[in-house]
Amino acid sequence: MDGFRGERTPGFKLVLAIGVALLLTIPLFSVYLLSFDRESQSREAATSITAGWGARQAISGPVLVIPYRATATETVVQNGQSVTRTNQVMRELTLAPEITDVSTVIDPKVRRRSIYQAVVYDAHFHGKARFAFPPDLARTGVEPSQMDMSRAELRFGLSDPRGLGANPQVSADGHPLRLQPGGGSNGGRGFFAWIDAGSLVNSPIAVDFAFDLRGNQTIALTPQAADTRWAVHSSWPSPSFTGDFLPDHPPVTAKGFDATYRIGNLALGRSLVSTADAGTAPAAPQPSRQRYGPTDASGTDSAQTAQIDLIQPVDLYSQVNRAVKYGFLFIGFTFLALLMFDVIGGVRVSAVEYLLMGAALILFFVLLLALAEVIGFTPAYILASAAIAGLNTAYSAAVLGSWRRAGFIGGLLVGLYAVLYILLSLEAYSLLIGALLLFAALAGVMYATRRIDWGGRREAAPAA
Repeated sequence: MDGFRGERTPGFKLVLAIGVALLLTIPLFSVYLLSFDRESQSREAATSITAGWGARQAISGPVLVIPYRATATETVVQNGQSVTRTNQVMRELTLAPEITDVSTVIDPKVRRRSIYQAVVYDAHFHGKARFAFPPDLARTGVEPSQMDMSRAELRFGLSDPRGLGANPQVSADGHPLRLQPGGGSNGGRGFFAWIDAGSLVNSPIAVDFAFDLRGNQTIALTPQAADTRWAVHSSWPSPSFTGDFLPDHPPVTAKGFDATYRIGNLALGRSLVSTADAGTAPAAPQPSRQRYGPTDASGTDSAQTAQIDLIQPVDLYSQVNRAVKYGFLFIGFTFLALLMFDVIGGVRVSAVEYLLMGAALILFFVLLLALAEVIGFTPAYILASAAIAGLNTAYSAAVLGSWRRAGFIGGLLVGLYAVLYILLSLEAYSLLIGALLLFAALAGVMYATRRIDWGGRREAAPAA
């Protein structure tokens, strides 16, 4: 066996190192899948933690819905002749407010169960709205005389009414209204109130409302008024402003954030007045991870929203997933150093030794994932990298026959772990830093091996 090992050419050693590195891609990919599996379990645990508290919340309204009588004609065929019939039907006119001014205070909390956690919140809404018939109401084909003002409904939409507080307050022109569950006569989620809108013919109706709402991670508002103003305050230091509209230069500090939205109905691309058949049930506002896709409280249009996400400052699973993607660099650089000691330094490195050191490098990512779930990403990274660097340094001292050479391996690993942490922190420059690192490594290898005959046998091993 020793005679066979003595016949190995530099090219054979290179192929051997590459073969072992390719073999290690199988467990490295398994670690990648393990990270996704743990992330999935974390999401399920977060859903379990927030069960009963309230889901991601999307709020719409108020809108005023007034039933009115309309004439409908239809043509039918009887005895081979076309007959036109005229019937009186009830339809609904939906009126959005001229102005909606809403103030929201979000009180966030982090709820934990075992090693998992989820962000929930209590939100207090206080607002006012003003309703008035537009001057061009006649263009809709509906006259006030056709309307049944005594059966008007003031509707508020919620994506998850379970989070609604116990005592919401709504008043019209200073008179408290009795609230009912649901979206009114046409179904839907939220709450509504019967209101006599007879005074709307002569003067606007002022509506005041206040309610508490529970939810988790995300809160959104569907603007519907001619002028929607939404002021949000929270102590959460890491908001993400998404949806279809962004606030005006929100100040975000370690103590929280203040966000102010100002949205007009021209930006929404729809009129303040719409009509629909009575009993047309709208889809409740439903949040999604990418963006919201609810309909408004009238169920007539697809809604656009202003959305705020209370995100975690560090998503450890995404950090671990990104770290695993650089596992090939760790294996490649470490094997390259061993190959240089083998080809240039005359030190014998077997396939088993390559395999064991590579397995230790992959174990780093498993340790990182396991520790990060318990103590956080940065402490876990420090502990895992120190453990694996120390293990491989001690083992390479026996493989390379020198603590001096092992110190080079240890220094290489420490440098790689430091560079990886920088790459994970500076996501925007990770490609540039990685490309420069690969260029420097390739240039060093080309210089060190410029006089090696990769296909021949070395006559005498030069000094390291």
